Amino acid sequence: MSEVILEMRNITKTFPGVKALDNVSFSVRKGDIHALVGENGAGKSTLMKVLSGVYPHGSYEGQIFFLGEERQFKDIADSESVGIAIIHQELTLVPMLSIAENIFLGNEPRKNGIVNWHEEVQKSKELLKTVGLRESPQTLISDLGLGKQQLVEIAKAISKKVQLLILDEPTASLNETDSEKLLDLLVEFKKHGMTSILISHKIQEIKKVADVITILRDGATIETLEKNRDEITESRIIRDMVGRDLTHRFPPRESTIGETIFEVRDWNVYHPTHSDRKVCKEVNLSVKKGEVVGIAGLMGAGRTELAMSIFGHAYGRHITGKVLLHNREIDVSSVEKAVKNGIAYATEDRKSLGLVLIQDVKSNVTLANLENIKDGMFIGSHKELQAATYYKNKLSIRCSNIMQKTVNLSGGNQQKVVISKWLFADPEVLILDEPTRGIDVGAKFEIYTIINKLASEGKAIILISSELPEILGVCDRIYIMNEGKIVGEMPAKEASQEKIMERIMLTQEVMG
Repeated sequence: MSEVILEMRNITKTFPGVKALDNVSFSVRKGDIHALVGENGAGKSTLMKVLSGVYPHGSYEGQIFFLGEERQFKDIADSESVGIAIIHQELTLVPMLSIAENIFLGNEPRKNGIVNWHEEVQKSKELLKTVGLRESPQTLISDLGLGKQQLVEIAKAISKKVQLLILDEPTASLNETDSEKLLDLLVEFKKHGMTSILISHKIQEIKKVADVITILRDGATIETLEKNRDEITESRIIRDMVGRDLTHRFPPRESTIGETIFEVRDWNVYHPTHSDRKVCKEVNLSVKKGEVVGIAGLMGAGRTELAMSIFGHAYGRHITGKVLLHNREIDVSSVEKAVKNGIAYATEDRKSLGLVLIQDVKSNVTLANLENIKDGMFIGSHKELQAATYYKNKLSIRCSNIMQKTVNLSGGNQQKVVISKWLFADPEVLILDEPTRGIDVGAKFEIYTIINKLASEGKAIILISSELPEILGVCDRIYIMNEGKIVGEMPAKEASQEKIMERIMLTQEVMG
């Protein structure tokens, strides 16, 4: 039996009006990859913030034992000093600093009180080799993709002589290839004795790499499963997470599809700073009333760039082509004009671009259509309350009340607020960009149910997703995009993951 490196006993953490952790006990063996799973709001991140000192000793009840000693961490630096490092879902790198500067930020090697830049670069090279990143230490973070930025975060953690590495949703924003690389790296670290705690909603990833799985629900420990001891199935994990069986991952829907109401013709978009680089090339697509149309493709295919350029030219330069609504060309040259013409876009980055996190639910729901709640020159507080309450109920937003700050909602409920905001603007066309990214399986089912309901009400919906099962499970028709072009189109009933990937791979060979 491996020795226990970490033990958290009877941890209780309370915020105003809610008990986030209720007498949780949690132990991790040395050298294991230990997965921590649960719905958004289950308490996973809160438990890890208690462990890492984000929530300092005294702000919670219970005890923490690490390497056989009781610990009372007062901050992150305190936990890092004994070998605990946490990598949060929102990366903490400084974009305009180099890789080396980020790795040693606040911990720079010095000689006679002066930063030793040569030593910093040399040490960075060794760390980058360890994480499998073949970049110059002088490369700016802003020039790296998300997958490589994650590896820099891990290199930064390793530089602090980490013994327990905590990763909070590390693959949530990564494509399949980058996700595989990161998981393989964790397995490699395990071979060298490192212990990891992995928080993830992706059950297949967890089953692949985890030695032990602990499931939290509503701030309490439900079950701990161990590989080679327990039967670990997807249905069992989901049942423990949500407290019920999800017999179908996607809710059933009877499609009632009408006439074509939205078209994009001969759409071309150039990169905003590299004026010779075309990111959308002669794109043509259409959506019918009550239809859910998916856009599938690999990371970098141009899907988000296409959506943002259609939505008020929010991305790109030298944009040409036509957008038609009910066979009539409309002006989408600004976000205001796009919204007025019945188009809405729910961004993939809800926290930075979709919500005002410091504002309450009420203010966020009504933000895209303030004209509709005005009394003369001022916001009508009664109208605003009515609208926010209506959408809170319509989309089953779980919050203490509509005055609760959106920053304190779970990811799934934040996503419902984003969708509510755009529904209040009463669009005919709703573009949903990665609407279930970073939310748990139970919340995903609720979002799918909302999409079905909107389609049944006659909305034309475009769904962008990196998860092919989601595209296949929710959509009526699928466009396949690669390197800025639409390279295929097929009814969802005739599509499969293999057919979609074959189309992408085939066109890559042709383009190459």
